[in-house]
Amino acid sequence: MSADVTVRGSDDVTANEAAAVEQDRVEAVRTDGAGAVETDRADAVETDRAAAVGPVARDRVVAVVGTGTMGQGIAQVALVAGHPVRLYDSAPGRAGEAVAALTARLDRLVEKGRLDAGARGAAVGRLHAAGELAELADAALVVEAIVEDLPVKRRLFADLEEVVGDDTVLATNTSSLSVTAVAGGLRLPGRFVGLHFFNPAPLLPLVEVVSGFATDPDVATRAYETVKGWGKTPVRCADTPGFIVNRVARPFYAEALRVYEEGGADPATVDAALRESGGFRMGPFELTDLIGQDVNEAVTRSVWESFHHDPKFTPSLAQRRLVESGRLGRKTGHGWFSYAEGAERPEPHTAPPAKAPEKIVVRGDLEVAEPLVGLFEEAGIKVRRRAGAGYIQLPGGARLGLADGETAFEYPGEEVIYFDLALDYARASRIVLSTGEDTPPESLAEAVGLFQALGKQVSVIGDVPGMIVARTVAMLADLAADAVDRGVATAEDVDTAMRLGVNYPLGPLEWAGKVGHARVRELLVSLHERYPTGRYAPSPGTARRGYAEEGRDSR
Repeated sequence: MSADVTVRGSDDVTANEAAAVEQDRVEAVRTDGAGAVETDRADAVETDRAAAVGPVARDRVVAVVGTGTMGQGIAQVALVAGHPVRLYDSAPGRAGEAVAALTARLDRLVEKGRLDAGARGAAVGRLHAAGELAELADAALVVEAIVEDLPVKRRLFADLEEVVGDDTVLATNTSSLSVTAVAGGLRLPGRFVGLHFFNPAPLLPLVEVVSGFATDPDVATRAYETVKGWGKTPVRCADTPGFIVNRVARPFYAEALRVYEEGGADPATVDAALRESGGFRMGPFELTDLIGQDVNEAVTRSVWESFHHDPKFTPSLAQRRLVESGRLGRKTGHGWFSYAEGAERPEPHTAPPAKAPEKIVVRGDLEVAEPLVGLFEEAGIKVRRRAGAGYIQLPGGARLGLADGETAFEYPGEEVIYFDLALDYARASRIVLSTGEDTPPESLAEAVGLFQALGKQVSVIGDVPGMIVARTVAMLADLAADAVDRGVATAEDVDTAMRLGVNYPLGPLEWAGKVGHARVRELLVSLHERYPTGRYAPSPGTARRGYAEEGRDSR
């Protein structure tokens, strides 16, 4: 009997996929950044292998099992690329409905001028619904996009192995299960690979090509070259919990939740900081409301459990309580924010206007924040340079420095104010400040006015180590470095995956290079001293990059 493959899970988007869906609504999807330039000997070997193996030929059948949103999207990609495509679903009539839905999609593409009528007619002629698995016998590639249930997937592939040829590539689109485990019962597990598309598959360029423990390297290369030929940007990764994107992305949500749980800032302010200062398309609270709090929390919990409760992936109690309350986000009308008709969206905390100081002293090198000096001068503020440890001295005596993982209350008797990291200080529309309770209002007003003179809105948050953007970027960079060092993927593929999979403004390692790997390491060391749980302990990869950078700078 054929496995029950009626789709459900393919309509459940992961955190990354929901982000991509929303980003596509806002603007055209980026299709640049096609991956790393092949420069070293290992890459040359891969190039030779790709030439020898090659993609699945365009005249060969690609079969898709599961006809939900993801299954239909993958089928559309293969169809438009020129393959004959067969759709199968165990639910009677679902495959036929999917063929009709895909035909309607092609019609809309013609109406929008994105596909000519002749190509549409040829594509429809290559698209067929399969009533039985046996009709997939001549497929060169079968991609599964069914419910995220390990036993169900394993039964399906066991049935498929009885039908297709031994040279057929079998692929799963799972976003949360082990590719190795799905292939575990196969007679020929070497021909099995993960092809994790992102939703909506026809629009989003990224595909994670996941090699299980037994995947033949030539099979992974064939899959890679095939989706590359379909116009996608594939990245290679090992079979690890969360693959690249779901693994590395966890701190984007976790650090925001941690700041909220510590009373540092409300959700609207955290979102504004990461959008308007960090350059992210959406803030984590609004994004998890879009994804569904239950879905996002389940992904986080799954990764945490898969890594044997590693503290770097610890779920949030606040989010668990939100899920338990039934406030799941947009789909229930209430999550972190209310989506009821007429409900007003909370505004981020924004400081009232303050007078800018006429002059400041910049002591030492501000490093990644050095562009601020030119901006202050352009705004008519007199800047004097003096030797020092890298901070701004305000006229009233307060010390204004970039977030470094320390807190103002650690400096009793001194006036210490921190400002957060920004992707681009010239383009950022908001700057975030934090300070201790004992800082005089006059000193804080000088700092607020200083940044307002640059045309920025200013948010003042609680005295939390690492603030918002700085600690988020540091943790993203740390998990990225750890993934590279553990052989999950190359640095180039990690950065490509995060830019294209969740549309981050920079890849985490690219961002760490801009900030300084040594600064990232020191920020994490400071956070680890203040939260000695292991969550913020720098990975060996982060430490190695930081010390190497310091060594180069000292030459």
